[in-house]
Amino acid sequence: MNTKSNFAYSISIARNICRRRSGILKVSLLLSCAIASASAAEPGRVTELMTKALINVPGKEVTMITVDYAPGASDPVHRHYASAFVYVLEGSIVMQMKGGKKMILHPGQTFYEDPKGVHLIGRNASDTKPAKFLVLLVKDKGAPILVPVNK
Repeated sequence: MNTKSNFAYSISIARNICRRRSGILKVSLLLSCAIASASAAEPGRVTELMTKALINVPGKEVTMITVDYAPGASDPVHRHYASAFVYVLEGSIVMQMKGGKKMILHPGQTFYEDPKGVHLIGRNASDTKPAKFLVLLVKDKGAPILVPVNK
């Protein structure tokens, strides 16, 4: 091989390496975006702690749950068909009921959801820190904890 063909061969190899790196970079960026958008859309993790019948109120029970929001997590629009009493344990959360004002709640603060209400916004106020809250639901015996609602 002469010097010109060695140079052309070297350029060809360099271009192939750049194309491969560019392709790998594009795939990596697409995966990162997909993972980020998937986690941002992730709803809160609900842990049922206990359910007890209200002996003095026939047909009613109380369910106690915790909700853990990962950074950026949010819930779909929903309702409970229950009186829901919320107490923030960690982090900050954003809550809004249909017809109500958007509120940012911090540890120690409370929020109430009426049985007829539609919960429009329920999300972590932070994209970097988790949040956790406790909920007491006074509801009809056997009623679901959450019912999705179409806006």
